[in-house]
Amino acid sequence: MKLVFACLLSLMAFSAQATPAWSSWLEVGHATLTWGPFDVYHSQLRTPEGHYQVAHWPQALSIEYLRSISREELVKATDEQWEKLGLLPKAQLNGWSEQVAKVWPDVSEGSQITFVADADGGQFYYRAPHSVLTEPLGPRFNADFRDAFLAIWLSPATQYPDLRKDLIGGTSP
Repeated sequence: MKLVFACLLSLMAFSAQATPAWSSWLEVGHATLTWGPFDVYHSQLRTPEGHYQVAHWPQALSIEYLRSISREELVKATDEQWEKLGLLPKAQLNGWSEQVAKVWPDVSEGSQITFVADADGGQFYYRAPHSVLTEPLGPRFNADFRDAFLAIWLSPATQYPDLRKDLIGGTSP
């Protein structure tokens, strides 16, 4: 019986370590990206206070994928969004596409990638489908990358203004 109890305590301690701090932050908003008849992903924005403010850190943007997408397709879609925002030259100059291509995995239904942004930049995290473990992906990114990456969803100039509105809690720009 003591062995069973010890195993249960170990399991509880392990799952507590498997839960990243940002997952307990309050939800600001959530949205689903739909492309034609297909739902592509669910997204969620969290902050410690549960309110969005431009350039107020920390923030966590989580994307849970609803379909399989290759790393190459994720990078291409990111480049397309940066191009529409006028940020692609800066991204190319800084090699951001190559950097994320090295750290992002192929995703499948249930995969989650979260970008946790702070005053100095940000870090990607990954949770595989059917897993409770969230692990960091690659190195930290600087503040310029942070701003460009989050602009895809949070900039007033985003290609998806309704998604932005839902993510930031239905407030105006």
